[in-house]
Amino acid sequence: MLQNALIYLCAAIIAVPIAKRLGLGSVLGYLFAGVIIGPYALSLVGDQTDVMHVAEFGIIMMLFLIGLELQPARLWALRRPILGLGGLQVVLTAALLTLIIVAVSDLAWKSALAIGLALALSSTAIVLQSLTERGLLKTPAGSNSFSVLLFQDIAIIPILALLPLLSSGSGSPDAVTPDANFIASLSAPMQVLVSIATIAVVILAGRFLAAPVFRLLAETDTREIFTAFALLIVVAITVLMQAVGLSPALGAFIAGVVLADCEYRHEIEVDIEPFKGLLLGLFFITVGASVNFDVLLDKPIVIALAVVGLITLKASVLMFLALIFKMGVKRGLLFSLALAQGGEFAFVIVSAAGEMTVFSDEVGQLITVIVALSMLVSPLLLVAYEVFFSRTGQNKPEPEADADIAPTDHVIIAGYGRFGQIVGRLLSAQGYRMTILDHSPGQVELVRRFGNQVYYGDASRADLLRAAGGDEAAILVVAVDEPDRAMRIVTTAQKHFPNLKILVRAIDRRHAYQLIAADVAGLRRETFHSALMLGVDALKALGQPEQAAERAGQLFEEHDEKSLRKLAKLWGDDKSYGRAIRKNLDELRRVLQDDAGTTQAEDVAFNDKRKR
Repeated sequence: MLQNALIYLCAAIIAVPIAKRLGLGSVLGYLFAGVIIGPYALSLVGDQTDVMHVAEFGIIMMLFLIGLELQPARLWALRRPILGLGGLQVVLTAALLTLIIVAVSDLAWKSALAIGLALALSSTAIVLQSLTERGLLKTPAGSNSFSVLLFQDIAIIPILALLPLLSSGSGSPDAVTPDANFIASLSAPMQVLVSIATIAVVILAGRFLAAPVFRLLAETDTREIFTAFALLIVVAITVLMQAVGLSPALGAFIAGVVLADCEYRHEIEVDIEPFKGLLLGLFFITVGASVNFDVLLDKPIVIALAVVGLITLKASVLMFLALIFKMGVKRGLLFSLALAQGGEFAFVIVSAAGEMTVFSDEVGQLITVIVALSMLVSPLLLVAYEVFFSRTGQNKPEPEADADIAPTDHVIIAGYGRFGQIVGRLLSAQGYRMTILDHSPGQVELVRRFGNQVYYGDASRADLLRAAGGDEAAILVVAVDEPDRAMRIVTTAQKHFPNLKILVRAIDRRHAYQLIAADVAGLRRETFHSALMLGVDALKALGQPEQAAERAGQLFEEHDEKSLRKLAKLWGDDKSYGRAIRKNLDELRRVLQDDAGTTQAEDVAFNDKRKR
């Protein structure tokens, strides 16, 4: 076991950085690592079935963490894409695949339908990891992709229940299904009741039991026990859902949604995240290592055509649905390419179908290879998408702005990086209510992990400023680190909210001139005061008395602030501005020299007076 762990870890830390450096993403790095160490390349590891069962726990953890980010109200808002978009995708894709398989092979329609249902599902792990890695999960296309994946996770339950009905009868499905889970031997109405009761238990336990226990454990100040309980929740849900024949991933997601309003959800995320990342990486490695190259070499043309055909057909269906649901061509293309591969649940369906003799083992091995190769190709499709749009000069899709922004009547802060956080902490400590907007999804996610309520959105949009409280707030603090974006925010705020006082972070002198021309209520140059204080420290280090050094810094600041206003009027006229700069520098030298002479004379007179 330790030897295998050593092999997996070495493969990951070698392959993933190389893949990331080449712009291919970590998922592709893990997949290639699995191929290399697998039984058909270096043969460092053997059969991956048992390892994959463990690694699939990473998918369950991932959906639990996603659930933590989705409050029930936000999940309810996704009901249309989950049921409509997700349902149509599974039904249309499975129907077309079934018809094609019946037409090109000698398989019976029941076997073809089972294969069509298996291939209609996409890879939750690869899609979510790839989109998250590229900052695309919160885009409209990413949100719709997640909705389809969630429906597919739900659909796995009726698909598995349908397999015994598709059996050829030569096997004994009844010998398999009763032992598979608790509800398999029950009547259909009882199965529904038990399923609903199980989900209800998960919801009630999450809402009324988990939060008090987390609170009790937090008071013990024992971090490892807090982490252990977070893992216990995920493991317990997995065992419960498997026992009654439901999807553990779905149960974990529901539990995450229930805990989304828990005050400890950020700590839970931080504790679970490392386990999720490692197990997902292990899952991708096992997928790469499970590609059966004997089958591939036996029928290379058939498999190549099947992989290309599967990806093309699924992408076409998804693009068709994207246009119907009015996503637009660019978003629709991302949505289609993200979900065009086969999924890990296909392995589960193929395994169950083989045991129930829905189709032969040879057909099952062929489907497994097709699905694994499509998963291997999938990250390359997103790389190609990014390359295409970067070459055509089109920007990456912007994430969707938060729809549930809480307004404030005190302060709106636009930009919550290193500058905005200092302002926010000071105002918050004084008891002022703030609504914070930031246009960087990565920064929003990072800050939220530490318990801060930050909303994603571009503050240059009037509707978002209004949602944040632009009509009632007293002050807008613009702390973004891009001068052009800051000016767009200022222009929007002055146009739509004239009573809002605007204080702005000036990135450089040119930006300060623009803000002066815009007549904002106040501005501060981000590096000016820290650089000035460092200059004062330098004077002290050079031997100047502390009082003299600080006096020089004070005079410099006063002179520079006055000259800033004067020079702003000349900005744009290079000739006049250059002359004014030189004149200003001469004046500064004279001011400092005169003050130094005056200070020295005063000191001499004071000392003479003391001697007398």
